[in-house]
Amino acid sequence: MPHPAPPPIATRQGPVLGAAEEDIHVWRGIPFAAPPVGALRWRSPQPVTPWQETRPAREFAAASWQNIDHCVELGGGNPGSFSEDCLYLNVWAPAARGDKLPVMVWLHGGGYTIGAGNLPPYDGAALARRGVVLVTVNYRLGQLGFFAHPALEGEEGERIGNFALLDQIAALRWVQENIAAFGGDSGNVTLMGESAGARSVLSLLASPKAKGLFHKAVIQSGYTLPDTPWQQALKNGEALARHFNLENASAEQLRAIPAEAFWPLEGPLKNGPVPISGDAVLPQPMLDVFFRGGQHPMPVMVGSNSDEASVMAVFGVDLAAEIAKLRRQRRLGLGLIKLLYPGVRGDLALGREVCRDMAFTTLGYVVMQAQRRVNRPCWRYWFDYVAEAERATYLHGTWHGNEVPYVFDTLTLAEPAKNYVNERDLAFSARVADYWVNFARSAGSTVLDGPVPWPAAVRGRDRLLRIGIHRRAGFKVEKGFMRVRLALFRRVMRHHVTLE
Repeated sequence: MPHPAPPPIATRQGPVLGAAEEDIHVWRGIPFAAPPVGALRWRSPQPVTPWQETRPAREFAAASWQNIDHCVELGGGNPGSFSEDCLYLNVWAPAARGDKLPVMVWLHGGGYTIGAGNLPPYDGAALARRGVVLVTVNYRLGQLGFFAHPALEGEEGERIGNFALLDQIAALRWVQENIAAFGGDSGNVTLMGESAGARSVLSLLASPKAKGLFHKAVIQSGYTLPDTPWQQALKNGEALARHFNLENASAEQLRAIPAEAFWPLEGPLKNGPVPISGDAVLPQPMLDVFFRGGQHPMPVMVGSNSDEASVMAVFGVDLAAEIAKLRRQRRLGLGLIKLLYPGVRGDLALGREVCRDMAFTTLGYVVMQAQRRVNRPCWRYWFDYVAEAERATYLHGTWHGNEVPYVFDTLTLAEPAKNYVNERDLAFSARVADYWVNFARSAGSTVLDGPVPWPAAVRGRDRLLRIGIHRRAGFKVEKGFMRVRLALFRRVMRHHVTLE
């Protein structure tokens, strides 16, 4: 027997009608900003035109233009249709909900070139059953999301290049205005993301325009690549214009380029995987903000996976060649590296671990140190669980992005996991999701409930939760995790930031 649809929800923009799916209500494809097309391309997101009639919200909306094959292979599934008109969000809530439930807002990953909020791993039903309201967001990708060109400077009275980040900010404003009607607490919003989504969370923590719009942050597999400086972004924009035979292009000429012409671009013309620093959204480089403790003060969860280097081939990184580069450096020589990684043999194996730690693991240490400077707790984790059927395949640990369906408790929906997971994998996933929801629910505590109590890293206490022990089920709190090597890499990173 089909479940009755929920009653229409009155948002400030107009009423929306969702669907009932067992004990969950879901609203799909709600617009949170006007379509960024035509004259609104490369402009701050504008308000939606209000509507009077009840708007159906039962189908996912289009995602930003992207390569569908890359998204299916790397991004978590098929997002369906693509359009420049892509600023929509989705909401899951318990059917029998009370008032003021914790809110979790998810920003998808994909290097700022692929992904969508409607992909199967991000289905919010399992988290909503735990008593939260879950929101997933689409935002502009690639050149549509990050772009600078002399012809566009000054159009809005301030310098803007991070349009995708502004989309995310607009979605957070929508949450502040409307989430109470869905049972959510606008005063308890946890912003979470993975990979480029995590980089977005970091950027919004550093952005003056995002102040006050969220209250906790989850950073999954964020990375330490530096932002693109504004002057470089301008040069990139001019190179893109020349690619389309537009020398000294006007704003009108740039906006006349077909939207679908951007995603096939490769090499230097391909955008991502970092935002632009030096505009009104991100006035200072994100890493610089965290090194000086200038981020918005709030509780943070941050962590990464045991085989993050799995993603580096996508960006053309030769792991063994990176070790060869270290042989030619004086500041961080190969001899010191070998001391930090005893027992690791061969350039490829060493490169896999060094690149993982320099690009991903160290970020958690940087964030922990920054949190201490603002006197806010930081829950750190290291994810090293692999489904039982795949342990012979994932020999080096958890690949980049493979923790996501555990966090959402969606292993039975996500490809390829749904084809091989067993009851023990599912039970482990449920425990992971519980930790994330407990973080969103917690207020003032420095210990999260779960299979083992998870204490925050606070001043003088460097603690981390190992989620999975040597690719197997288990949870363990560890003190001083990789402290020596991470402290060294942090100093090297800070030195480079200072030089720049």
